[in-house]
Amino acid sequence: MNIRYLHTMVRVKDLDKTMAFFRLLGLEETRRIDNDKGRFSLVFMAPPGQPECPVELTYNWDGDDGLPSDSRHFGHLAYRVGNIYEMCQRLQDAGVTINRPPRDGHMAFVRSPDNISIELLQEGDHLPPQEPWASMENTGSW
Repeated sequence: MNIRYLHTMVRVKDLDKTMAFFRLLGLEETRRIDNDKGRFSLVFMAPPGQPECPVELTYNWDGDDGLPSDSRHFGHLAYRVGNIYEMCQRLQDAGVTINRPPRDGHMAFVRSPDNISIELLQEGDHLPPQEPWASMENTGSW
């Protein structure tokens, strides 16, 4: 049996805010489908050079009253990053809450504007503990 990963789909309430969030992570738009009849847009975003690993942002033009709600989402998306401390600082500087700081130099969790849990994992070996991350408490849930 052959199987190939295609994409991960998440529903979003504010397409512009969500796309800005994923751009902060380093993803770029790779494809877009605007469906006038169905009144929705599908925006695919992926890391540079990895178009085979997209997240599909599904945006209903007439809104989606169920969002943001954990009940409409799944566990999390995961991305490997070159320097977890630099990525978390970049996100925090842009106003993103670091829900689970990278105290161990390896893993952190944040949430998108649509309450999608995003896991960030350090590429290679764990980085040595570093402040302010090492002593930072968790905020919210992930």
